[in-house]
Amino acid sequence: MPEDKGSEDPRSVNSPRRILSFSKNRKATVFFPDSDDRDSGFGVSGDQGPKTSEVYGFVGSITTVVATVLFMVWAYLPEHWLHSLGIVYYPSRYWALAAPAYVMMTIVLAVGFYIGLNFLATPPPTSSSMIYDEFTREPLHNGHPTDSDEQPIEPISDIPIDQINDLMFNPR
Repeated sequence: MPEDKGSEDPRSVNSPRRILSFSKNRKATVFFPDSDDRDSGFGVSGDQGPKTSEVYGFVGSITTVVATVLFMVWAYLPEHWLHSLGIVYYPSRYWALAAPAYVMMTIVLAVGFYIGLNFLATPPPTSSSMIYDEFTREPLHNGHPTDSDEQPIEPISDIPIDQINDLMFNPR
């Protein structure tokens, strides 16, 4: 029975980039469609290569490793070894301890300053703005529920502070 040329071979794999046939009648063939054959919406995008953020991450990680190795060589090798390597101009060894100490203290002080600013921006616990603000919703009614089976669901509201105090601090 002759095969219909219009129907697809069940032993072929279609993907947006290539068509690969695993037919037993012929060798495995690969067909790369032309760039004009992108009418199906599955065409390869024009953006090729790595993303910019990946490149920056790679360059940043390599730079960090190189800088760390150079810092360790400068901080721990004796001066006569550095001179024998041809390195005669470098900062004082004082900065091998001072620069990391300054960086660490700057970070600690920045975190402390941030926490202090948050404490200054927070109102005191005795302020009424800690209880009521522009988003406070008063309950629609304070009546006690009846024993009827059908009760409407009340809209969302804040519980009054006197009711909270009564529940928390009055023994029952």
